[in-house]
Amino acid sequence: MWTLALRGGARVAVVAAEWCDAFGVVTCGRVQLELRDGEPGPVLGHGAGFWLRGTGVRALRNPGRRTARVRIVTPKARTVTCQSTHPYASYRMMEERHEQHE
Repeated sequence: MWTLALRGGARVAVVAAEWCDAFGVVTCGRVQLELRDGEPGPVLGHGAGFWLRGTGVRALRNPGRRTARVRIVTPKARTVTCQSTHPYASYRMMEERHEQHE
């Protein structure tokens, strides 16, 4: 699990091969999906969850002024290569390991 932080106005490209199994949950702020044809998609607020697989979403954008955060869950922990078209987009990898005590 990791967190994507998008400062106000930031945009980050969604590379299908890197995001194919990702499920996102908006934990702070709002995030707008940019559709395949470049048109603006829906704006998702706090608590909204979304899959990227097969949606044709090509970017995530923060339409607000405050930093938006999206918690990204993937089936396997892996390193993600991130490409941003905005200097204020940042990724922070956060591995969470849960140990079961029996």
